[in-house]
Amino acid sequence: MQTGKIEPAQSQTIADGLLTTLGDKTFPIIYELVSEVITANDEQIVDAMRLVWERMKIIIEPSCAVPLASLLKEKERFKGQQVGIILTGGNVDLERAFKLMTDKT
Repeated sequence: MQTGKIEPAQSQTIADGLLTTLGDKTFPIIYELVSEVITANDEQIVDAMRLVWERMKIIIEPSCAVPLASLLKEKERFKGQQVGIILTGGNVDLERAFKLMTDKT
């Protein structure tokens, strides 16, 4: 977004559903309306997956955990505000998800 043009994805992540580039229709909308993008690293994504798994008993895919991971990373910024996050994405390898969530324990 900073260059004003579509750039190819430059990173590797467990959130493989996000490893794509924006299209000619979506980029202009985002460029015009989005002032900032909050990112999350793989460790933060796994922590968010674990939190949803432990508290809600829902297994979510890594790409689905990115909004929650970003919110938790910037939680002071959103303190006192009402924030909604939509949990979607059932495309998850349960063995891989379980391994990701239990490796840190």
